[in-house]
Amino acid sequence: MPPSTSTYGLMDPHPSVVASKLLARKEFIDNGKQFNMIACSWIQFMIHDWVDHMEETDQVEIEAPDEVAEKCPLKSFRFNKTKKVSTGSSHLKNGSLNIRTPWWDGSVIYGNDDNGERRVRTFKDGKLKISGDGLLEHDEKGIPISGDVRNSWAGFSLLQALFVKEHNTVCDMLKKYYPDLDDEKLYRYARLVTSAVIAKIHTIDWTVELLKTDTLLAGMRINWYGFLGKKFKDMFGHICSPILSGLVGLKRPRDHGVPYSLSEEFVSVYRMHSLLPDKLILRDVNSTILEHKCLPVAEEIPMREVVGRQGQRRLSKIGMEQMMVSLGHQACGALSLWNYPSWMRNLVPQDVDGKDRPDSIDMAALEIYRDRERGIARYNEFRRNVLMIPITRWEDLTDDKQVIRALREVYGDDVEKLDLLVGLHAEKKIKGFAISETAFFIFLLIASRRLEADRFFTTNFNTQTYTEKGLEWVNRTETLKDVIDRHFPDMTRKYMRCSSAFAVWDSQPTPTSHIPLYLRHAP
Repeated sequence: MPPSTSTYGLMDPHPSVVASKLLARKEFIDNGKQFNMIACSWIQFMIHDWVDHMEETDQVEIEAPDEVAEKCPLKSFRFNKTKKVSTGSSHLKNGSLNIRTPWWDGSVIYGNDDNGERRVRTFKDGKLKISGDGLLEHDEKGIPISGDVRNSWAGFSLLQALFVKEHNTVCDMLKKYYPDLDDEKLYRYARLVTSAVIAKIHTIDWTVELLKTDTLLAGMRINWYGFLGKKFKDMFGHICSPILSGLVGLKRPRDHGVPYSLSEEFVSVYRMHSLLPDKLILRDVNSTILEHKCLPVAEEIPMREVVGRQGQRRLSKIGMEQMMVSLGHQACGALSLWNYPSWMRNLVPQDVDGKDRPDSIDMAALEIYRDRERGIARYNEFRRNVLMIPITRWEDLTDDKQVIRALREVYGDDVEKLDLLVGLHAEKKIKGFAISETAFFIFLLIASRRLEADRFFTTNFNTQTYTEKGLEWVNRTETLKDVIDRHFPDMTRKYMRCSSAFAVWDSQPTPTSHIPLYLRHAP
């Protein structure tokens, strides 16, 4: 996307004003039964696999102006500038360094470098470290032993632990069929298999729940399998064009002349902190009494208590099964205005080593500032850049009169000044979409690019790279429910009524009678 040509300053309008008048939660708005807290945890799990910005030592301070100071949990806060580097391109002169590997390589559990890898490995039979209760091991400071520990919370750590278990189970399977493989080869093969399972779940399970329409169900499965479908591809492999056989298994990667990376626009449309609630609703999994066919509530825990190291301690007491079931039964928040969690406006961030930083931050105000600092186009310019029609008045964005009044109060009548994050949250949603149509354009582009540019999903998506049994494991696994079933066979049978582990577990299953047979999950 072209660099932003915005003439507005970094503080125009003030980020704290935008956060307080348009983002700050008035009361929690959930998204119905479409998306649960596992789905909310999943997107952080994925972001930690893909992207984080390198920072400078120089700091910036944002001080709330008088008009909103009383509404701000922090009157002022400090944070590090984003480090800019030369790209060597005349089109885009400056860019940002990514401290995580942008490939779909499972770095969220394996680490982003050799040190991270060594930290998590047992160096026996290819396996990763895991505690006796199935959760992540912790060091003497209470920091989880994981490939990524920055800005963690209990739901995120739960998914890390689940996929450590998945990796170790893949190791057991590979050792059974290939007893001559040493520790290093078992680790490498298992990492490829587990990373592919994660990528597949995100493509044809999580994204389908996020954008719940038949068109998207078909589109994302076609991305992986092609129009000819799973059964044909399992039987004959990738033998045709990407349209007929999908992007996975292409004979060579396709980068369209641009080296693979993740754009700043991609980072911006994944700003989804409004999904997070104010409290975690813990379910009583030992109860034999159902209230309205739902598990009764055992406890309501403020989200602040499940973040960081105290969240790790709380998760250890709760246990994996109760936490998973509780997250499954709780709807997450809606991506809308006035739904940004208040507890995140006075948040202690963590560093790459899991240690708390000395300064609390207002995440809502910081996200507005970060997009501006990193040269992200404002909403209207962003839409032009992706060939969408810009708005000319606030009524083009929404028919909600309260929203229009608030937008006018912050931005006046200048629709060009509208920040991207605010526009994405204010925009009227397509039926079935949890995100805006504008954000969807970026989702669609990157969902394909992540697969077609990676040799491990194209040239090397074969038995020589994954082993015959490893590739079979990837092909058999369709959804997160399949992974949970593998490790907790009684959990989904007892507690899940819906068809996806990402939907609220006590919601009705999605009917599939109208979906073409070749697009349905394999038996």
